[in-house]
Amino acid sequence: MTTPLDALSINALRFLAVDMVQKANSGHPGMPMGAAPMAYTLWDRYLRFDPKHPKWPDRDRFVLSGGHGCALLYALLHVTGYDLSMSELESFRQWGSRTPGHPEYGLTSGVEATTGPLGQGIGNAVGMAIAEASLSAHYNRPGHEIVDHYTYAMCGDGDLMEGVSAEAASLAGHLGLGKLIVLYDDNHISIEGSTDLAFTEDAVARFAAYGWHVQRVSDGTDVEEIAAAIAGARAVADQPSLIAVRTHIGYGSPNKQDTASAHGEPLGTDEVRLAKERLGWPLEPAFHVPEEVRQRFGEAASRGAGMRAAWHERFEAYRQAFPAEAAEFERRMRGRLPDGWETDLPVFRAEDGSLATRDAGGKVMNAIAARLPELMGGSADLAPSTKTLLNDYEGFSSGNRAGRNLHFGVREHAMGAVVNGMAYHGGFVPYGSTFLTFSDYMRPPIRLAALSHLHAVHVFTHDSVGLGEDGPTHQAVEHLAALRVIPNVLVIRPADANETAGAWRVALTETSRPTLLALSRQKLPVLDPTEYPGVTEGVARGAYVLVDADDGQPHAALLATGSEVQLALAVREQLAHEGVHVRVVSMPCIELFAEQPESYRESVVPPGVPVVAVEAGVTLGWTTYLGGGVAAVGLDRFGASAPGEVAMAKLGFTVEAVAGRVRRAVDDAGPVMW
Repeated sequence: MTTPLDALSINALRFLAVDMVQKANSGHPGMPMGAAPMAYTLWDRYLRFDPKHPKWPDRDRFVLSGGHGCALLYALLHVTGYDLSMSELESFRQWGSRTPGHPEYGLTSGVEATTGPLGQGIGNAVGMAIAEASLSAHYNRPGHEIVDHYTYAMCGDGDLMEGVSAEAASLAGHLGLGKLIVLYDDNHISIEGSTDLAFTEDAVARFAAYGWHVQRVSDGTDVEEIAAAIAGARAVADQPSLIAVRTHIGYGSPNKQDTASAHGEPLGTDEVRLAKERLGWPLEPAFHVPEEVRQRFGEAASRGAGMRAAWHERFEAYRQAFPAEAAEFERRMRGRLPDGWETDLPVFRAEDGSLATRDAGGKVMNAIAARLPELMGGSADLAPSTKTLLNDYEGFSSGNRAGRNLHFGVREHAMGAVVNGMAYHGGFVPYGSTFLTFSDYMRPPIRLAALSHLHAVHVFTHDSVGLGEDGPTHQAVEHLAALRVIPNVLVIRPADANETAGAWRVALTETSRPTLLALSRQKLPVLDPTEYPGVTEGVARGAYVLVDADDGQPHAALLATGSEVQLALAVREQLAHEGVHVRVVSMPCIELFAEQPESYRESVVPPGVPVVAVEAGVTLGWTTYLGGGVAAVGLDRFGASAPGEVAMAKLGFTVEAVAGRVRRAVDDAGPVMW
């Protein structure tokens, strides 16, 4: 049931991948050899794409969740006409190439998601399907469907073993995401050997229990059987689909087919020759693509170009009928914020009383939501605690695609991957929320968001031992430091309600990296702009002088973040009575401060002045950011279960303890040299 041209095209994909891995002497040839028929069938018959316009908004999305098989994806991108030359394939896994060892979003045209850590791609695909469903509900009109595309993912046994895929699949089934189709490369092999070693469940039955439409394809080389299964999946509108395709890793390799050695190492020169001979492929030249194969893939690309052109015609008709909606859709897909979005950002006053920064964050989100339809997200079953519910909007569900509140359930792993998927898709500033201590569950997707330069926001509340009685399992200690060491991430810990508004301003305007907000459970006094004029703009610079020494000649600079800023102010007042003059610096974002010009940094933290940093977390990292002269008051141990103010005091976060540390720093430094 596979034509000669089909077979030729499939073998071209197989051996481009094999030759890439062999030339690099590094990589994973087995998955591309076995999965090439299903990839070919999808791209040849169903996938809507235009290589000349790879960001066309209504294209189908394809996510290779098993990113180790990226040689197959690169082969597809090359033969279909994306901007990926043969020389790039020949430079697979080499310095400076656009064919890295796992796909990287933004580096290679046509790569829709950065994948590699297994299971994350499935979560990304769920996020993309949510994005498509939401946009279609908001913008499609009778006779004017401008959002109507599918999300396809390809995964393997390893993806389905990872817990993140289980969480994401459970959520997708609950939401009935009918335009999500996952092709499962069911080859029964993992790195250590047969999957019988550790994975004997009926994965297809598990997905059926999640609420998915499931099918099995018994012969992974039969193009027509695969095509029929994809058609069957597309016909089911109210369930995501899993198609388990029985394949053979290393297909065609006489000695390595169906073995673990085909997974992650080159076949070797002799085995490449034997595989090519078995499948009737010429031994020379390497990286061979017959002209008729290029023509066949060119036809698929031409069909995609026609689909894109037809879509643009429909969109122009839509623009004429619904100009405001069309303009908003284009703005969102370009990742641009609307003019005047800041108009409703609240300003908090001291007379309003103390406010936890989590409560302030909720007020900020709800104040700006109407002007920012792209703001969409939710929590891991913690919205009453994280205060991230958009009050005037309904929940996104199988029956209401227009809702803006996502109920992720207790699924932090999936939440991070889904948020990334929405950001990859475009048209959203997605957010997730949970307690800061549970950011441990979300480190992989946060790292991938940073690597991919995604505009995503995570709201982490209950940010320190100050949360109190829940105790050390819920009290974040090492988490701020752990998140700060991830490159290209902004970690913002605001000191009050106004800094929280400033933090959200940064989170919305920083479009090329994720922003993480660390917010308090306990109430904090408001830093009124009339008394502290720097509070409204200071967050954007990472740190600013909140209160200077009385004579502008500080004996020491006291740096603090979050709730400890109030402690620093009290310490300043205490020491002033003793003739020790302290400058208090609020430093909500170390990363932003490090990016400021040296002249600004020195205006905030003068050279030669002793510096003491106070933060209710581990001290690791403070000297890295601020130099060897920093004395850090922190918490290099776990917390304790007690009322918040008791825990803070018992653990050393008192005026007297911090003042004592400042006194020692001043004494050690000697006279201040200006």
